[in-house]
Amino acid sequence: MSLDCRLGDHQLVGDLFVCCPAADQVQHDAYGSIILAAMPMFFDRRLPRPGEEGLFRLLESLGNQSAKYALEPDAGIWEYRGRQRVHTHSAAMCWAGCHRLAAIASRLGLPERATHWDGLADPILEELLERAWNPKRKAFTAAFGSDDLDASVLLLPDLGLVEVEDPRFVSTVAAMERELVREKHVMRYASEDDFGLPVTAFLICRFWLVDAWWSLGRREEARDLFLDALEHRNRYGLLSEDVDPASGESWGNFPQTYSMAGLILSAMKLSRSWEDRYWRG
Repeated sequence: MSLDCRLGDHQLVGDLFVCCPAADQVQHDAYGSIILAAMPMFFDRRLPRPGEEGLFRLLESLGNQSAKYALEPDAGIWEYRGRQRVHTHSAAMCWAGCHRLAAIASRLGLPERATHWDGLADPILEELLERAWNPKRKAFTAAFGSDDLDASVLLLPDLGLVEVEDPRFVSTVAAMERELVREKHVMRYASEDDFGLPVTAFLICRFWLVDAWWSLGRREEARDLFLDALEHRNRYGLLSEDVDPASGESWGNFPQTYSMAGLILSAMKLSRSWEDRYWRG
């Protein structure tokens, strides 16, 4: 009789580790992720070598993939092995890719390309907001037509799809608090995946909730949740990928860049700016 459990990108079957390579998973969010990563090159004037039209044309090839696959099923951000759906996060990232290309085109003085990318982004946004919203659950859910909650939906305001004060987003946060929070930890989702019901909570998801609470004006709650996360660092200040909410044990990949990036970004959001400190004391 074998024991199956998820350990990063591996599965424990009996006494053997079987690799489940992420490279085999179709993840449409990657197209938008690359475009968003390159976007500061066109807008940050501190960079010695800013982005130019040649780079924009390369990024347009990724935008074409975003527009093509935005509303097609994939494995999602969490790399489901056994099913494909139109995941809200993946569709949102594809929309963001097209939307940012329009902004870059405007920056470069290419109005026709800006109009082109706006024309591709707008229908994706309209369908996404309609099909990802579940009126029965009063939440944006993990995938179109799904009842499942997913912590990645907490990123929708940061991507620019909705305002943080949008009643639909506020209601989504409340739903996640009820169903995904475990002992101050935040689950990616609570429904069964390819390996059964999830046991551990991903640290990056906690930081997404911290950011959402902070943006909603729940500053003390956000700070408390952030400070508690710091207790899960090791002696070198590093975080694992996920944590067992019951025992507090570190699980998954270690150290995990995703977790560390979440910590840094949340710390920046929660911190006073140097301008505010200088002028206000």
